[in-house]
Amino acid sequence: MSWFPERRNRSWMQRMCASVLKAGPVPKHIGIIMDGNRRFAAKNSMEKAEGHLKGFDKLAETLDWCLDLGICEVTVYAFSIENFKRSKEEVDCLMELARKKFARLLEEKELIEKHGVCIRVLGNLRLLPTDVQKTIAEAVELTKHNNRAILNVCFAYTARDDMCTAMREMVEGVSTGLLKHSDISEDLLGKCLYTSRSRHLDLLIRTSGEVRLSDFLLWESSYSCLAFVKVLWPEFSIWHLYGAVLHYQRSYQAIQNAKLNNAMEQERILRESDYQAMVQELSSLGNAAGITPQSRVYQYTAERQTRVETFLDTLQKKRDTYFHTLVNQTVVPCGS
Repeated sequence: MSWFPERRNRSWMQRMCASVLKAGPVPKHIGIIMDGNRRFAAKNSMEKAEGHLKGFDKLAETLDWCLDLGICEVTVYAFSIENFKRSKEEVDCLMELARKKFARLLEEKELIEKHGVCIRVLGNLRLLPTDVQKTIAEAVELTKHNNRAILNVCFAYTARDDMCTAMREMVEGVSTGLLKHSDISEDLLGKCLYTSRSRHLDLLIRTSGEVRLSDFLLWESSYSCLAFVKVLWPEFSIWHLYGAVLHYQRSYQAIQNAKLNNAMEQERILRESDYQAMVQELSSLGNAAGITPQSRVYQYTAERQTRVETFLDTLQKKRDTYFHTLVNQTVVPCGS
């Protein structure tokens, strides 16, 4: 199946339900833990590889449903770092599926232009075979200027690894002089994650009946609606998606209130941090010029924001360079 299948005709009931949902708040960014491919394969006497292939086909279909509803960003959990602990046969199968599907994406340039979908692959990609890294990089580079919709594929990913990587980046920023210790905050850490260019995560869906996040978007889902669906991923239907969106709409106001309260608290913490940094600075200078903290704190805040913006711009260029370098690198495919 193509990454971007032709739009399917909806039944009158589906069109009516979609219209009703669109009258309320529709999530702009959803995350999906696509769980249950192996159990689906066992349930239907299939090989595990065929179960994973059915899971990919379901993703393509679900993206079509999301676009129809107006959901413009989807983040999926395709391969966890923990999955490397599975049998070599299954890991090799998943790597081969990634090779084929990302290679197929490169052949669909006209459909990519038609749908305007930007593909981002998030995770510790250096853990992957080099040829898989290169194919992924080519797909990312090919679609990076599209902006109608975004598909984030979390591959060789865990949230804990993502947060550790973000912390290392901030430490490096301090050691190189781009940041000060006082610049480090929860807000900055969030902006250093792989999802830094994404909208707020509105809704997170997990299939298969498991009620846990399995190290997926732990930071981003702090103020999100969670929907746990008792169906294996290849059996996920448009009605399950509609149900999850309805659940989001019922929880919308409470979530918005929690987000607003958190944003206000983070702003208060930043203001206090800036003020304390100024008190220490003036104390160390002996305040010979008679400058008051109040008259200096606004200037310091502007300086901090400039430092942070410079640091984040440098970090993004570093990540972009990684993909650009891979695209222009000659790689010998595995097994050749």
